[in-house]
Amino acid sequence: MIASSPAEVAQGVSKIISMLPASAEVQEVYGGKDGILSTAQKGTLLLDSSTIDPSVSQEVAKQAETKGAVFMDAPVSGGVNAARDGVLTFMVGGPEGSFAEAKAILDNMGKNIVHCGAVGTGQAAKICNNMLLAISMVGTSEAMNLGIRLGLDPKLLASILNTSSGRCWSSEVYNPVPGVVPGVPSSNDYKGGFGTALMTKDLGLAQNAASSVKANTPLGAAVFQIYRTMVNHGFGGKDFSSAFVFLQEQGKAK
Repeated sequence: MIASSPAEVAQGVSKIISMLPASAEVQEVYGGKDGILSTAQKGTLLLDSSTIDPSVSQEVAKQAETKGAVFMDAPVSGGVNAARDGVLTFMVGGPEGSFAEAKAILDNMGKNIVHCGAVGTGQAAKICNNMLLAISMVGTSEAMNLGIRLGLDPKLLASILNTSSGRCWSSEVYNPVPGVVPGVPSSNDYKGGFGTALMTKDLGLAQNAASSVKANTPLGAAVFQIYRTMVNHGFGGKDFSSAFVFLQEQGKAK
C-alpha cells in the first residue's frame, strides 16, 4: 500500500508500527494536520519504535486515548546484524492488557520482547541502554587505539579482550577497528549501522532525563560531548563506532 500521508495510512488499518528519527517527527506524524491520529479508528494499536523523549511518548499516548486508540512505545536494540536475523530486543511501554497483541506483532522481528511498564518506560530503558553502549564503544575505541599504538595486532588484542574482563558487546560483536569483525560497519568504511548523529541525539535525551530526575551521569555527560564533537567534525553520517577513527585522528593532531 502506498499512501500520500500518515492519515491516509491510518484510515485503512488497525495496527501501525512507526520508527522515526526524533521527538519532533513523532509529534508531527501522529498529531500533525495529516497525522495518524486525525483518522485512526477506535481500537487501533499504535506501536512506535522511535527513540524519543519518554514525555513525548506519554503525550502521544494521551492523544491516542482520546481517539479510542492504544499507543505503546517500543524502541528497539540489537544492531544491524540482529535486525537482519530477526533477533532484536524491543522494550515496550504501555497498557499491560495490550502487550500480548503488541508482542505477537513484534515477535516477527525480535527475539526479546520485554514489557517495561507504563507508556514511556520503554523509552527510559532504551536511553539507558544507548548511554551505556556509547560509553562502552568509546572505551573500546580508546583501548584498541592504545593497544595498536603499543604494537599489538588489533585482532590479537580483540581476542584477548574478549576472553578477559574487558569483554563487552562493543569489543566482541561490533568491534570499531576495521577488519576485526566481518560484516559490521567498521569493516565497511563505517557505512550503515547506527549513525553518530542519532547516537548523539539519544545521548542528549539521556542527559535531559538525568537532569529531570537529578541522576548523576558523569560518563554519560562526557561521552555526549565526545559524540557532539564528532558530529561537528563530519562524522554525523558515519556509524557511531567511527569513534575509533575520531580518537586516532585526535591523537595524531597532538
